[in-house]
Amino acid sequence: MRDLLERVETATPADRDRGVDGLRAAAILGVVAGHWLVTALVVDSGAVRVASPLREMPQLAPVSWLFQTLAVFFLVGGMVAARSQAGSRLPYRVWLGRRMARLFRPVAAVVLVWVVIAVATLAAGVRLGTVLSLAKLVWSPLWFLLVFAVLTAATPLAARLHPAWPLAAVALVDLVRYGLDGPAWLGWVNVVAGWLVPYSLGASWARKDELPGRWAGWALLAGGGAATAGLVVWAGYPAAMVGVPGAETSNLDPPALAAVTFGLAQCGAALLLLPPLRRALRRPPAWAAVALVNLSAITIFLWHQTAMIAVTALGTLAGHALPGLHTAPGSPGWVLARLAWSPAFCVALVACWAAFRGYEQRPGRRAERC
Repeated sequence: MRDLLERVETATPADRDRGVDGLRAAAILGVVAGHWLVTALVVDSGAVRVASPLREMPQLAPVSWLFQTLAVFFLVGGMVAARSQAGSRLPYRVWLGRRMARLFRPVAAVVLVWVVIAVATLAAGVRLGTVLSLAKLVWSPLWFLLVFAVLTAATPLAARLHPAWPLAAVALVDLVRYGLDGPAWLGWVNVVAGWLVPYSLGASWARKDELPGRWAGWALLAGGGAATAGLVVWAGYPAAMVGVPGAETSNLDPPALAAVTFGLAQCGAALLLLPPLRRALRRPPAWAAVALVNLSAITIFLWHQTAMIAVTALGTLAGHALPGLHTAPGSPGWVLARLAWSPAFCVALVACWAAFRGYEQRPGRRAERC
């Protein structure tokens, strides 16, 4: 362990902003923990369906405020991509190609594995509905990587774009589709515009080569939080910041104005957390953990649902429904049981990481600064 800590410390450039890496690791782990907590695989009459405790217990909506951390990931993504592109001596086409390769190599692996799993389970007699539910659970997060790829390609533009413009676009789209009874498909404009807000915020900060002071952090946190509260209380937006199966409207599918303003509040909190996070990550053990997560961030994101599914499938060997694993999420007891399964999910995720991390960071090559 001491040798590992020394290697990580030696390989870290002196000018590396460890606080930014810490924010990215926290964002990815927040998404993973949130999915594990709000996604239930219920065994019902021999089939598996996906359910959510947020539907049965809407009072748990504040949980989604803690674990819906995508805005922080896009903020950091914009900062890091803009710094990388501005400091690169490579032509834009080569720079973008390398980033896309690292992003989509792990995607190819998870898609191929799940095609094989789907075919094998169908051949074994598993119901089509069950296979589709599980495959959708694994593949549906791929939208996030597609949006991230589009924004990465637009990094030079995003670095010069004021975040107020995509924010205004999101507000206009929501006004048309909710206030003027416009077409629902118009909401998909927000898939790019909504996440462009934190991405362009991070990219523009990187272009200026300095982060704003604490006043900006407090302004974003207070302003974004107040706007989100107003939209939920007076404009009828859902309180949950994640999608809830069966709900009439969603803040995330596609992104709504409330999700974007909430993301701005998160960006403010991230700014305020940076100084203490930088101090904490001067310690080699803490920094080594963050560095390892960052080197495999996409792998962790892609395989965390597979890890949960694997544990759920192995649990069926018990011969009866296990609380928090196969039962419907209808009571606080389910939440406690679910938390108790978290270590098993972590072990399964580590196994997936060990098997597939090479697709994100190819062995024998120095890690790219991402």
